[in-house]
Amino acid sequence: MGILRVAARTAVISGTATAVSGRVASRQAAAHAANAAPAAPAAPAEDETATKLKQLADLHSQGILTDDEFAAAKAKALGL
Repeated sequence: MGILRVAARTAVISGTATAVSGRVASRQAAAHAANAAPAAPAAPAEDETATKLKQLADLHSQGILTDDEFAAAKAKALGL
C-alpha cells in the first residue's frame, strides 16, 4: 500500500507543478503583451507625403511650378 500512496502523491505534486507552471507562463505572456509599447502608426508619414505631392501637383498643373521645379520638389518630398 505504501508504493501506491507514494505514486499518487508524486502524481498530485507533478500535476500541481504543471498547472502552476502553465499559469505563471500565461501571466508572464499577458504582462509582456501589456507592457509592450504600441507600434507607431506609419499612416501619418505616408499621408503627409501624399498631401505634399498633391499640393505640388496642383501647383504644377496651375503653372506655378515649372517641370524642373516640380521634379526637384517631388524628389525632395520623396527623400530621393
